Amino acid sequence: MIHKTLWIVYIGTGDSCFVAMSDIYTHNLGYPRIGQQRELKKATESYWHGRLSGEELEAAGRKLREQGWATQKAAGIDLIPCNDFTFYDQMLDFSCLIGNVPPRFGWKGEGMDLDTLFLMARGSRGEAHDSCDAGCTHQPAFACEMTKWFDTNYHYLVPEFQAETVFKLVGDKVFREFQEAQALGYRLKPVLPGPVTYLSLGKVQGTGSEDFDRFSLLGGLADVYEEILQRLASLGAEWVQIDEPVFGLDLSAAQRDAVLEVWARLGKAAPGLKILVTSYFSELRENLPLFLSLPVQALHFDAVRGGGELDEILAGFPQDKILSLGVVDGRNIWKNDFTGSLALLDKAKAAVGAERLWVAPSCSLQHSPLTLANEPGLDAELKEWMAFADQKLDEVVTLGRFVQGRGDDEVLKVNQDAIRSRRESGRIHRAEVKARLLGVKAGDYNRQSPFAQRQAVQSRKLQLPEFPTTTIGSFPQTAEVRAMRARWKKGELSTESYEVFLQQEIRHCVAFQDEAGIDMPVHGEFERNDMVEYFGEQLEGFAFTQNGWVQSYGSRYVKPPVIFGDVSRPVPMTVRWSEFAQSLTERPMKGMLTGPVTILQWSFVRDDQPRSETTRQIALAIRDEVTDLEAAGIAAIQIDEPAIREGLPLRRSDWAAYLDWAVGAFRLCASGVRDETQIHTHMCYAEFNDIIDAIAALDADVITIETSRSNMELLEAFVDFKYPNEIGPGVYDIHSPRIPSVDEMVNLMRKAEAVIPRAQLWINPDCGLKTRGWAEVKPALLHLVAAARKLRAEKPVKA
Repeated sequence: MIHKTLWIVYIGTGDSCFVAMSDIYTHNLGYPRIGQQRELKKATESYWHGRLSGEELEAAGRKLREQGWATQKAAGIDLIPCNDFTFYDQMLDFSCLIGNVPPRFGWKGEGMDLDTLFLMARGSRGEAHDSCDAGCTHQPAFACEMTKWFDTNYHYLVPEFQAETVFKLVGDKVFREFQEAQALGYRLKPVLPGPVTYLSLGKVQGTGSEDFDRFSLLGGLADVYEEILQRLASLGAEWVQIDEPVFGLDLSAAQRDAVLEVWARLGKAAPGLKILVTSYFSELRENLPLFLSLPVQALHFDAVRGGGELDEILAGFPQDKILSLGVVDGRNIWKNDFTGSLALLDKAKAAVGAERLWVAPSCSLQHSPLTLANEPGLDAELKEWMAFADQKLDEVVTLGRFVQGRGDDEVLKVNQDAIRSRRESGRIHRAEVKARLLGVKAGDYNRQSPFAQRQAVQSRKLQLPEFPTTTIGSFPQTAEVRAMRARWKKGELSTESYEVFLQQEIRHCVAFQDEAGIDMPVHGEFERNDMVEYFGEQLEGFAFTQNGWVQSYGSRYVKPPVIFGDVSRPVPMTVRWSEFAQSLTERPMKGMLTGPVTILQWSFVRDDQPRSETTRQIALAIRDEVTDLEAAGIAAIQIDEPAIREGLPLRRSDWAAYLDWAVGAFRLCASGVRDETQIHTHMCYAEFNDIIDAIAALDADVITIETSRSNMELLEAFVDFKYPNEIGPGVYDIHSPRIPSVDEMVNLMRKAEAVIPRAQLWINPDCGLKTRGWAEVKPALLHLVAAARKLRAEKPVKA
């Protein structure tokens, strides 16, 4: 249905007037903060290294915020978010706003500054910053734990709670940024994490933590929220957006009680201030009535993930609320199908009326790359199928115009031509790939022998000591490495010269590991730009951007590949480098691959077939690489799967189906080798307690996990579940510049040995070392080897 009615009201006297739009608004939930050329990363890292002052860093942030607001205004967004900008993480920002700083950071309780924020995030304020303005003592400490934000690849800093925790409004970031944008004339809604989400996604720390109820802090937290809302109202805020994505989860009785208690207060905290509560990433299911009952002025629903609930939502939607419908996918890069979105919006308009309907993305656009305008080299046909954050703004505004009766027939035709082009393109489907997948048999998912038999064979072959040492794969990607790669990609350096350089880096890396005493070395991955992008570049069915960056955490950005068609592996991808590295040492070299679920999760994935089918296609491609590595004499092969946990559906009732195909994909790619070939996998920054049986079902010979930030708490999953295979709990937090001592590592491993027999234990860092410098990596790994030797000399700890 094409809408042609124009709703315009002329207001004014004499010759002056202005156009007031209908009461249907377009709004955005959040905008990428990184900058078109990753300016945020460059500024933040320059500050950490002392090349930029605090004032200069703040100025860089202001410039990025102003650019984002201006872009959204120019696109036609009626209500623009603020406080969605952060130098590191929004959850961390909120912890600093309300004074929730763990005691180990030495904060004295007054004021808040960037150095304290960075100390919490990294365990250090920065390589060149030894003091802070907030009166805290500079004692290196464990950084706050970091984990995935729901089922995205974004990491947030986990809030910590103790019985002694007292919330107090000590920061002013949200107010400063509101006034900053207000002064520029924008119509704004500050964005805050919701109170129930904040408490639910945090963790309890300290003595007696097992008995402490975090929701006992709700009253004090509500006090601070009330103060924040009242202050925003006094500054002239009309709307505030409070994100409660926890409504998409299985809520406990305590969480439901918390919702009722806190929102009864917040709904009337600041008369005159209107509140929009958002939920996204999931359907609401049994939480829908509770969500509809919130005493606020507007509710946002994710119609991309939860469109099937729209009829139920509309049937019970309160007459005193505005409905915000997120119809543009904030998490993928495919162009919106206007016909499908308009069908949803028309249905909503008929139910609630034009004056109570807002059009929006499904979630914050921070999960999308910034703009297609920076992709001149992208294949023209593929580019026509895509929409990045700026293009999604245009889609939201265009859909808003159609709902208002101001749509353009030609715009709709162009959109439908692009949707049809992608659906019918011969580049998408390959018969030989589909035929191979159909030919997979049950035996292809299983190793030749059970683990106990494999372990004995591998032990005889590898001859490793107790507490064998290894790393997770990558070594520092220095400025020189990145510069040489850039020169090679630009054609300024010949392939021959570039490969000679890579061989020199590998020689240095392997020599250091030999000298340090690392029992199972790696080649260092100097040829790889990213653990997913590198493989995608060599697989069929993938496309790549030049500037399609998204934030993973802090200043760590990734450029996800785009999976647009059927996937296969034309030629070996890693064999030559692993084979070369093995020739440099007598120790068993570990080949390094990325697993099929992680390649899927960390890419922008085609949406025209089930994700399970795409994953199995990738698994077969990785299986070919695994068998080629074995044939080349590589005795151990690590297939990283850090994304298995993050890929879990948000509802527990949906887990079994997902884990069945996710675990199956790993086994499919790993099971084509002989018993003597040791298969490793790695997982980081995820809770495993609730899927420990699925982790065991992977049947990897060795699993390495992150445990240093959580102080080995993740090993609680292994207390009752007797994990049968070998495990390497990380003892070196590579996301912090601090170098852990030998004793610190030993103490962590003693905790591990109290849970897992030493015959099953490895010792390793938490994750790859690419983001660290050699000046940190070398002493840290020497400490790691020394810790292993010290542990070998001790009597076993009874597990």
